[in-house]
Amino acid sequence: MRLLKIGIANINTTVGAVESNTDTMIALAAAMTHQGVAVASFSEQVIGGYPPEDLVQWRAFLASQREQLGRFAAATEATPLVSVVGLLVPVGGQIFNVAAVVHGGKVLGLVPKEKLPSYNVFYEGRTLSRGSAYMQLDAEGDALGDFVFDFEFGRLAVEVCEDAWSPDGPMRRRCYSGAEIVINVSASPYRVGIAETRREMLATRSADNEVTLVWANAVGAQDGLIYDGGGYVFQNGRRELMAPRFREGFSTCVVDLDRTLRLRAENTTWRTDCEDFLEDCEPMPVLRSGTPVANAEALPYPTPDSDSFFLPAAGGEPTASRPTVLDELHEALAFGVKDYYCKTGAFSGLGIALSGGRDSLLTLLVAWRAAALIAEQTGEGDAASLIHAFYMPSRFSADGTRGAAATICDELGIDLRTVPIDEAFERELEATRSMLDGAPTSAVTEQNIQARIRAQRMWNWANSSGALFLQTGDMSEKAVGYTTIGGDLEGALSVIANVPKTVVVALLQRLLELHDWRGIAETLATEPGPELAPDQEAEKELMPFAVLDACLWLYAGEKLAPAEVARALCSVFPDRDPEQLRAWALRFTTLFSRSIYKWVQAPLALHVGSLDLDRERALQLPVVQSDEWAVDSSE
Repeated sequence: MRLLKIGIANINTTVGAVESNTDTMIALAAAMTHQGVAVASFSEQVIGGYPPEDLVQWRAFLASQREQLGRFAAATEATPLVSVVGLLVPVGGQIFNVAAVVHGGKVLGLVPKEKLPSYNVFYEGRTLSRGSAYMQLDAEGDALGDFVFDFEFGRLAVEVCEDAWSPDGPMRRRCYSGAEIVINVSASPYRVGIAETRREMLATRSADNEVTLVWANAVGAQDGLIYDGGGYVFQNGRRELMAPRFREGFSTCVVDLDRTLRLRAENTTWRTDCEDFLEDCEPMPVLRSGTPVANAEALPYPTPDSDSFFLPAAGGEPTASRPTVLDELHEALAFGVKDYYCKTGAFSGLGIALSGGRDSLLTLLVAWRAAALIAEQTGEGDAASLIHAFYMPSRFSADGTRGAAATICDELGIDLRTVPIDEAFERELEATRSMLDGAPTSAVTEQNIQARIRAQRMWNWANSSGALFLQTGDMSEKAVGYTTIGGDLEGALSVIANVPKTVVVALLQRLLELHDWRGIAETLATEPGPELAPDQEAEKELMPFAVLDACLWLYAGEKLAPAEVARALCSVFPDRDPEQLRAWALRFTTLFSRSIYKWVQAPLALHVGSLDLDRERALQLPVVQSDEWAVDSSE
């Protein structure tokens, strides 16, 4: 991983107050350096203030900004901070609105604004000259033009405000030239609804260019214009930071730049477009800094705003709040089951092996909604008549799950048929022992026998009834092979096989909140486990599901190495023992690679996230592989 701490600075400038504005910049730069920020972004024309209007015609006004830029560079010379600063710079008879890159006491380069707005409240095209692709000028000894910059952490590009508002701005060619992070210094005035517009536009630019995009805005009022400040960091379209608006100060976040490169490598469209660009165009000139940047070794891995990498925060924005996301997920799963059922035209009902546990309960509730949609579309029957639920207890089945299964079926009006498996279990045990010449069966075999009996019965019933047999396993247990080939991995369609366990629980809690079904509460009151052995608890045999799902995201989603997963877990779970987290990380990655042979035999699953374990769809991994590549050679 390549962790980088980014700072967004919002300063309430006054036009012409070049010394005071720079004093504030120096103070904020010192504060950000103290907090370990590696790259800091200030706003557009932060030294001279914005908008200067025709004040730009006074050469002394322009010269004072260049002088203060030198003072800022000298004040930050002894720090590792990389700063991006907005100002006006004249070259001959032209005046450019630039973003200056400052590091190690030097101005590394000046990059001019290319898109000059002359609409609404903007008049920049009246007084300023625009930059252009591959421009290279000498601004009194400093390089001014179209450049990207190399540092220890990676490749940086900078731009100014309106350049990001055009899909045909300079960001595209700079990213194709290797820029992994783009900083946009801006002075975007407030108007009603602008925050939503900016957010969507910047997220789009970041996603289109597969880049980490930093946007820093001016704050304060100037004449009749109001600047609301704030800023964003989007990494390949995903928001990592939203700085508060209408206040001075700075905000920070940590990103992993390796994630940006990984997503570029995965996106064949982006790579093809990059190839086409490099065939027709030269890459941007690169300016390099040999000065060290802030040490990233002690940085925490960026953790989610919520308690899950897979879910938004509980108190998120209305359009992406956790309840909204969960409601849409439940509807999407039901829609997937409905269309599979109706468009195939081969089935006469929905069949579920109901254990009273969390996974089969959620599958039942998805099927319940799907059955309602099926009945609505076909005009035949009702939801309850389409669903067939079977409870197949063994000696290990607990009273709590038995009662929960009965309760939810009673509440939904679904017929629950009980078909015990103990006799068949004993017969199969005896047959297996005879095949072993009297040697004892393993504990795992005895568990798997129970799961396979249940699956065999469901297949036999489905073959005769013509119903769609729904597989009930979740993504987390599938990822680590906590499932049985020929057993609970069986079914015609996997409903929640791409839904992690923590999301399963969140969905059940949401459905309980909406419908107050007692059966959900009774299930959630039990300990999760397959009930294939005495007092069996899944989290004791594996690890806490919150940790398991974090490992799943970090390893399978973010493609971190096992040692990096362990390091990231310490940030996600700061109250847990680091050695225990490291052991869980290694256990997860080992189980994951050894379980691929299982998932390739699983039925088709509904795709509902950016990560799934369907080999023919999202994550194609070799079944036979060694984990030598994943061993941390430093240990």
